[in-house]
Amino acid sequence: MGAITRLFELAARADRAGLAVTRVGLVVVLVWIGGLKVYHYEADGIVPFVANSPTMSFFYADPTNYKKHMNPEGAVVPENRAWHEMNRTYPFALGLGSVIVLYGVLIALHPVLPQAATVGSFLVFVMSFVTLSFLVTTPECWVPDRGGPEHGFPLLSGAGRLVIKDAIMMGAALVTMADSAKAYLLARGGQAADRLSVAA
Repeated sequence: MGAITRLFELAARADRAGLAVTRVGLVVVLVWIGGLKVYHYEADGIVPFVANSPTMSFFYADPTNYKKHMNPEGAVVPENRAWHEMNRTYPFALGLGSVIVLYGVLIALHPVLPQAATVGSFLVFVMSFVTLSFLVTTPECWVPDRGGPEHGFPLLSGAGRLVIKDAIMMGAALVTMADSAKAYLLARGGQAADRLSVAA
């Protein structure tokens, strides 16, 4: 029992390392995925989510006809590419990617500007909530009915499996937000630090 207890004690002391890994993971994912938005295949891939969103579809010129112009990853169909140019698919993706990269940079500023990291984490939480809403608005999140018995809810498609992972992003953003806010309050000292210690 002594060895097992020591293992649990070791696990209990891993919280700070876990926070660091969580923060680095968020930064890497945000900067990487945001940076990929400069590539056409990535911009094409997010079209169903944006086109079906009641709060985002207005960014596109022709959101209702996207199904006829989807390019498989890695494929280039000139007519489809021309449609995406007309649809404003690529400028929107660049703007979205820039925002996502900015969120990652804000979180990375935790050691020097924890208040900025707090804001960045909060924005990622909101972004993840919006992304999860795609499960409701985007038909492509579910296995389509192609004659087989397995389709529809709760059978997630590749797009749906991509979206549901944002539940983890949402939780990670809350954890890093709280940690950055604590670091900011402690750095300010005085009454803010006293209130923080009482709340803990």
